[in-house]
Amino acid sequence: MSYAQADYNFQGAVAVVTGGTGGIGAAISARLAQAGAEVVCWDLKPAIDALYPQDTVDVTDPASVEAATQRLLASRGRIDFLINNAGYAGSTVPLDEYDVAEWHRIVEVNLMGVFHTCRSVVPAMRAAGQGRIVNIASLAGKEGTPNASAYSASKAGVLALTKSLGKELANAGILVNALAPAAVKTTLLEQMSPAHVATMISKSPMGRLGYVEEVAEMVAWLCSGSCTFNTGAVFDLSGGRATY
Repeated sequence: MSYAQADYNFQGAVAVVTGGTGGIGAAISARLAQAGAEVVCWDLKPAIDALYPQDTVDVTDPASVEAATQRLLASRGRIDFLINNAGYAGSTVPLDEYDVAEWHRIVEVNLMGVFHTCRSVVPAMRAAGQGRIVNIASLAGKEGTPNASAYSASKAGVLALTKSLGKELANAGILVNALAPAAVKTTLLEQMSPAHVATMISKSPMGRLGYVEEVAEMVAWLCSGSCTFNTGAVFDLSGGRATY
């Protein structure tokens, strides 16, 4: 038996998707646009054949993020959804073999990037009395993946930030939630060794990678009016791997 996809109506909504030009970000952008949202991708290197409006934004630079926020508010007047998807996996090596600069880069993109975007966008959402923030974290942030300590630590930080901000904004009409996918089939996996990827797949009871469309579908629900009593929450997409 096959099941029908949920139908959402995001007409009139403006959605920001960081790292929205490829992989999970592209799938999220497509799903939100399919439901009628006006999607704007914030990416450091915009795609040449982009399907959605883009702004060149470095999420590790607070000035870049703030400028993009003000440009979007000036042109559209609102930001309804913020999807923090930009990420950097980095090397898969033992902690004591990490290049210090790369460790910092992973944390700057994955954790500080979420802080910068939320810090810039939240005031507009608070003023509007509504908004949805979805942070794409990782199951590594819950479990701690060996030979990926920087990535694991940065994503654990995103989970804690989500819980904290969700509580801060619980009475402001703004819901803040996180997704914690296990390994998803994207080009990001090319940054990891084949053995590392094989290990991640072997941990899944379903015995497969996740699909970007599966992540996008969860994001759509979290942005929808069907989600009303979930904030500061973490939703797993792990094929049965997650145990808590």
